[in-house]
Amino acid sequence: MRRCLISSSSRVVRWSDQDGLAGLLAAYHLRTEAEKGNVVTGVHELPARYRAEVLDPRAAFARDAVLVALDDHTAVGCVVVTAAVGGRVEIKRLWTDPACRGRGVATSLLRAALAHAGRCTVRLSVWDWRAGAVALYERFGFAVVEPWDERDRLVCMERVVSPL
Repeated sequence: MRRCLISSSSRVVRWSDQDGLAGLLAAYHLRTEAEKGNVVTGVHELPARYRAEVLDPRAAFARDAVLVALDDHTAVGCVVVTAAVGGRVEIKRLWTDPACRGRGVATSLLRAALAHAGRCTVRLSVWDWRAGAVALYERFGFAVVEPWDERDRLVCMERVVSPL
């Protein structure tokens, strides 16, 4: 896993296990399960795949880049950029601590994720009830595409980068 962080002031620093990534991932997954109507009272009740990300993000994202936004020295947001496959990367787990929303954290993380992706086509999926996230992605040039994941209410989006 590429371990670097981007602070809310756009300063890149090294990532370490103490920087709060697991807590951000836990909040993301618990909130998502609640929004889907699933009663989950803690990390131990998350589906195995998501629980594994929270308990061992280093293993879960071993091939991916993980960016974390810092406010002072506190993690307030994260995003994962998967390793490129066939000229395409995927953005996953874009999350901002609810107490820090409206401060440009998600925008900074998305900008950093796209910079990391370089000239690759970037795809992502987002739940349709997350209208703010959909609007953010659209502002960055993402468009809705045919779904590659058939889960109900999941919107698949892509930002195609023209070749040089």
